[in-house]
Amino acid sequence: MNNKIIFTGGSGRFAESLKKIKSKYIFNYPSSKELNILNTKSIERYIKKIKPKIFIHAAGLSRPMAIHDNDITKSIDLNIIGTCNIVKICSKYNIKLVFFSTCYVYPGITGNYNETDPLLPINNYAWSKLGAESAVKMYKNSLILRLSMTEKPFVHKEAFVDFKTNFIFHDEVAEMLIKILTCKGVINIGGKSQSVYKFVSKENKKIKKSYAKNILPKDSRLNPSMNINKLKKILK
Repeated sequence: MNNKIIFTGGSGRFAESLKKIKSKYIFNYPSSKELNILNTKSIERYIKKIKPKIFIHAAGLSRPMAIHDNDITKSIDLNIIGTCNIVKICSKYNIKLVFFSTCYVYPGITGNYNETDPLLPINNYAWSKLGAESAVKMYKNSLILRLSMTEKPFVHKEAFVDFKTNFIFHDEVAEMLIKILTCKGVINIGGKSQSVYKFVSKENKKIKKSYAKNILPKDSRLNPSMNINKLKKILK
């Protein structure tokens, strides 16, 4: 049985948690030199070498968020074009593709968004992810994960009281990932819908309160929380 997986983003924060998980799969974490997502020949060479069953694409440009406004070329290249290149090669070799997207593709107004609800990204980072999603969605042998996850421990000294989301720690998502790799389509991945402060304060009693409405731009949307019933049914 082919149980090989290519995982891009192996030097990232989430990969640190994933590498601790025991599973039947053999993960390969190529460096950017071994697999350059902006070069289809590089992607194809590495795929031919590993011959994977699944390709998990978690690499891309995220923080700082301002870079997606200040350098849209870099954002487009790394998050949209790179993903499009991967889709083309996975399609060529019929390799299952799993793509890491974000909850921020939702409108962020009312919250409790289902996978089939209309999308309206809340910032340029989310637009870059939706651009990538468009290519992945064209390939039927794929799975899009709209994620709301963060590091453990929380990296900031303050947390928003008025920003509602589904934060879940990386290690919990790593455990879930192994169980959903055979799924296709779109799945919201996260925990209970709550304020960032309420989520963080359960682990860190010293976390200070802050207010997104006082820090983020005035037109910011503060509730990209998702409905995770589909995820719960899959994990039962």
